[in-house]
Amino acid sequence: MSYRGYLDNITAIGPRTVGSPENEVLAVNYLLEQIRGIERESTDAHKISVDIQRPTGSFSIDFLGGFTSYYANITNVVVKLEPRDGAEHAVLSNCHFDSVPNTPGASDDAVSCAVMLEILNTLSKSSEALQHAVIFLFNGAEENILQASHGFITQHEWAKSIRAFINLEAAGVGGKELVFQTGPENPWLVQAYVVAAKHPFASVVAQEIFQSGIIPADTDFRIYRDFGNVPGIDLAFIENGYIYHTEYDTSDRILTDSIQRAGDNILAVLKYLATSEKLAKSFEYRHGNVVFFDILGLFVLAYPARVGTIMNYITAAVAFFYLSKKVLQPKPRAINNLKKLLTAFGITLTSWVCTLVAVLMVAMFVSIIGRALSWYTHFYVSVSLYGTAAAAKLILVHMLAKKFFYKNVNEQYLGDVFFDASLMIWSIALAVMTQMGLCSAFICTLWVAFPLLTKLMIHKEFSQKGATIKFIVMYMLGMFVPYLYMLYLSWTVFEMFTPVMGRSGSEIPPDMVLAGFIVIFTMILSSYFINFIYLVKSTKTTLVTLTTVFVVTLILVCSGIFFPYSSDAANPKPKRVFLQHTSRRFHDLDGNVVKSDSGIWINGFDYNGISHITPHVPEINDTIRTPCEEQAPFCGLPWILPVHFMFRKNWYLPAPEILPRSPIQFKLLSKQQMPWNSVRLSFEVSGPSHMSLYVRPRAGSALSRWSLGDGAPVASLGGDYFVFYSRGLQAAPWHFWVELTAPEKHSDGIVSLAIAAHYFFGEDQKSPQLYALLERFPNWTFSSGWSLGSFTIST
Repeated sequence: MSYRGYLDNITAIGPRTVGSPENEVLAVNYLLEQIRGIERESTDAHKISVDIQRPTGSFSIDFLGGFTSYYANITNVVVKLEPRDGAEHAVLSNCHFDSVPNTPGASDDAVSCAVMLEILNTLSKSSEALQHAVIFLFNGAEENILQASHGFITQHEWAKSIRAFINLEAAGVGGKELVFQTGPENPWLVQAYVVAAKHPFASVVAQEIFQSGIIPADTDFRIYRDFGNVPGIDLAFIENGYIYHTEYDTSDRILTDSIQRAGDNILAVLKYLATSEKLAKSFEYRHGNVVFFDILGLFVLAYPARVGTIMNYITAAVAFFYLSKKVLQPKPRAINNLKKLLTAFGITLTSWVCTLVAVLMVAMFVSIIGRALSWYTHFYVSVSLYGTAAAAKLILVHMLAKKFFYKNVNEQYLGDVFFDASLMIWSIALAVMTQMGLCSAFICTLWVAFPLLTKLMIHKEFSQKGATIKFIVMYMLGMFVPYLYMLYLSWTVFEMFTPVMGRSGSEIPPDMVLAGFIVIFTMILSSYFINFIYLVKSTKTTLVTLTTVFVVTLILVCSGIFFPYSSDAANPKPKRVFLQHTSRRFHDLDGNVVKSDSGIWINGFDYNGISHITPHVPEINDTIRTPCEEQAPFCGLPWILPVHFMFRKNWYLPAPEILPRSPIQFKLLSKQQMPWNSVRLSFEVSGPSHMSLYVRPRAGSALSRWSLGDGAPVASLGGDYFVFYSRGLQAAPWHFWVELTAPEKHSDGIVSLAIAAHYFFGEDQKSPQLYALLERFPNWTFSSGWSLGSFTIST
């Protein structure tokens, strides 16, 4: 149970924000104390080396629309376990011990660090020496958008020996840890997980969804892949994402079974890699992607993507051959048969489009009347509302087609032709997805191969009148595998996506997103049951039942009976609200203050904004919506990250000016004329551990170079430039320069710059006014607040 002790002790330190004594001193000292104890008890077969790294660096990243990151004197605790005689190659295991402000960060990511400490302890006590080294990186600045991992992989001397890595992350609190990214390429890594993991849970579907950017998140996997050119495996806890990054992310909510399961898997995979001949020659096994997915957590199927491509095309070809043979029998009726198949194909697609449009209209209506997220705490509401609507609409379209278009057509023939139409749709989808290079095309293979085999085995029953019990049983058995896997996959998708809707910003209607997912899964799961609408005598009872459930649920949703959020101590599902007590000053070219204000800037993290909060705090209402300062970068608002495009609705409650004890200092040190009509401006900034820099070239000017990242400025969405700065303890003032091309005459200046200082901890974190306001928020909110000062200058 030592891993439980590690977890409890790390979280007992409290929030561990980068730059705070809790993160830079207390957490580091605790980790070192435990590592030294493990070192003292290790066997003679191993050598343990420990290093404290405090890197400074900068890089650009295309996450959140693109921005540049600068870090100074952040902290990494690095441990190398190797054979007594040393090792040339190494595998890396990565966790992070820092947390976001105002949360203990048990799942993200203290539990992973606890697991890594226990794995280090276990391996070090083994009398059997490893073939390769295992490097344990306890990184201290992941929540600052992956800074510590960049400092390690680009600057630490041990990084050169790393041939593969395992990254331990969280998008939820406990549960099973999902392998949701691997590679790039290097299929041998997936095979290592397949062979070694005792409790596998992996999906290439999750990998392709995550890497598409649909989920607004990223991990250290990206840094090791892009800046270290190292392949790896990315794992994350995904259960109960409702309390991820909140005050409820405490150690007692993570079940011991979850920790044990993660430890078993990671220990086994690390041991496998550390004794594998392939690790030393990983470059020889680099090429090729891999299709992988687990079967109900029992085992993982994995095969090279090129093999999958061949399998997919063969499966599609067999299906098309079957369909063409059906069309050509008998030959004189081939044209007529083809027309009937294409008609059924068209009706099926029409039913899908009509269903999607109808259900999205319901979701839009629910959003417009202010009842979005009614299912957030009660997921069954989404199924009762959108699932029943989707099923009812599908049945209705086919009932109408059967009644008016196929009035006197044989029922068995219709059942047969609509089965073939669904097979045709899946075969086309299989060929298209395979051509696009998507490994997730294996799902289409399941939905072509098993139904086709079922049809061939019971083709005689298809021609018999009525849907007999024997026919239904044999049909269901034949469809068992794709349906079981699809239900299992849908659980994983909804487990990941539903909580994300509570933190996806104010612009995307979450009901439309979730309704879209439900419609897609309804269409998939019903695709081979559409033919039953034509085989059975009547579906009126089913249609009436579904419609009744839908109407009743819609009425209840409109009445507001399903409150979106919950303060239940055992299973909280809070609304996330960020409040920042802000003081702003705007300067002209001569340095004069032309405008200043102060207030509490409020951002609700979901589509509902502050509509549910106004009854509790009446002064927070739509009369105080934040105006955009058009002349200033990022509307003159002090974003900690460039997420302005996700939160266009925010509020600004007037409040007294704050006077931080350690105010920001922003100086223009020099202005140099450079060749090619360029001007270089050099600056010095000092302030708290977290600051944001915003840059907007004036009309006629262009930002050509700067001293950050690789020297090439990266613009954010909207065209402004964003730089995220953080530091550990005792960092020197921040110096940087920007270079702009500008016309010879620039009386209106060449650039506008703004700097914001964020006080995430310490005596400046919360003003009395902010404390008082936070106290008035209802207990079903997670209200994270801090103070900041910002000002804008033009030059």
